Parts: sequence; structure tokens; C-alpha cells
Amino acid sequence: MSNVLIVHAHPEPKSLTSALKDLAVETLTTQGHAAQVSDLYAANWTAVANRGDFLEQAQADRLRYAAESRYAFATGTQTPDVEAEQQKLLWADAVLLSFPMWWFGMPAILKGWVDRVFAYGFAYGVGAHGGERWGDRYGEGKLGGRRAMLSVTIGGRAPHYSERGVNGRLDDLLWPIQHGMLFYPGMEIMPPFVVYQSDRLTEAEWPAVAEAYRHRIMGLFSDRPIAYRTQNGGHYDGQQVLKPGLGAGESGTRIHLVQPGDPKEVLERTGRDAARKMEACSGS
Repeated sequence: MSNVLIVHAHPEPKSLTSALKDLAVETLTTQGHAAQVSDLYAANWTAVANRGDFLEQAQADRLRYAAESRYAFATGTQTPDVEAEQQKLLWADAVLLSFPMWWFGMPAILKGWVDRVFAYGFAYGVGAHGGERWGDRYGEGKLGGRRAMLSVTIGGRAPHYSERGVNGRLDDLLWPIQHGMLFYPGMEIMPPFVVYQSDRLTEAEWPAVAEAYRHRIMGLFSDRPIAYRTQNGGHYDGQQVLKPGLGAGESGTRIHLVQPGDPKEVLERTGRDAARKMEACSGS
């Protein structure tokens, strides 16, 4: 069985978002998995990244946050709340981010969790750098071998987030979170679970939503992840630009998804990388 961390960001315990979080815990434990919840509002999580994140400063006269983050992680002088969340991430085989979409993104408290917990040396700034390789990121890193999924409640209607919808494609809106925050340090990303018109959901509609979410939770370790291209899988050149011949027929962020028409050697290398990751997940 596996360990799952749920990072939850909603101020109301009786909200639909919170009900989905509770359902995830129930489903996981029924399956025999272990679940931990980081309820950010209940914990009064500090969302603002500042000098207070460092018990010591390498350079006292000027705050260079990335440099201080690197020093604190390396010397064990991070604040206890940050270190505790990092240990939860290392414990987890999968991570669920549970939040409502506010102003086309995650609530500030959840963004602040990422800002503070994803320290230099922990979630970024790791691995050898040279040639076409720019460190261990985008499919590699210290959080490799884990899966991640977003559970998102949205007040708007589904057509608004479609290909030609006025709000833009949902995949593009979630790109900074899924690709930039979760795939970057190595996690495999599952398609998001989304409830549209969440503030209009009736009691009669809840059972169908609950059953759909239960099904997604049960497939967390078996369903197919989003086929993002790995940085070091041969897809990008020395400037980290997608190589010629890749992404043909696509545009925007979709060029960074593995395509059936990609050259054979890229597909074969991607397949080998995926097989290694699945072996790592199955052994957890």
C-alpha cells in the first residue's frame, strides 16, 4: 500500500472542496493506503516568503531568497513548519492538491506553501548541469517516483474553459501548477479532477460527483499520467528549446506533450523512461 499527502486549501470546512478532501481520505484509507492532510487554513499556514523563513542568514545585509533557501536547506536551519512539510512530501508516494480556483489560479495560501516548502536543493537547483542537461528537473528530481493530481472546484461553466472558451483552455491555466510546480521537481502528473459550477452543485448532484472522484482516487496509481516531455529525455536542445520535428501539428503548451508522430528514437527513449518510473512506483 502507498502513502498519500493531501495539501488542502479552503477556509470553509463545510465547502464542496473540503467534502472532496474528506472523500479522498475515506477512499484511500478504505483501500488500505495511508493518508496525511496538510490543511493550510486550519494550520494558519504562513503564506508570505520572507526573512522569517531562515533561522540563520548567510548574508544579513540583503535578502537573496534563493541563496538563503539553499543555505538553510543545506545547513538544517529552515523553520520547523517548512521542514515538516518537506518530510511529508518525502514520505508520500502521491500528492493531491485540493483547492478552489480563485482568479485563474490557486489560493495565495497554497502558492505560499509551494514558495516556502519547495526550497533550493529540495525541489530545484539539483543535479548535474552541462550540455543539453540543465540539472534534474521536468521529470527528474528529488520528488521523482511520486504522482500528483489536482482536485479543483471552479465556479464557472465548462465551456468557458474549452478550446475557444472566453477563459482559455483549462490545461493552459493549470500549466504553471501541473508542469511548473509539480512536474518540475520530478512528479508524474495525473489529469486533474475538476468540478465546474461548484457553487451551484445541488444535493441531488453530489452522489455522481462523489462517485466520479472516488473512481479517480482509486486509479491514482494505475491510471495513465499526462505525457509531458521530460527535459533530459532527448526532446530539447542545449538551450532547452524543443528540437525540430517535435510538436508538429500542435501549438501552445501542447507541443510539450509526447505525440504519436514523434521520431521513433524519442518515443523509444520516452518509453524506457516511463518503464523505469513505473518500476519505482510499484516498489514504493
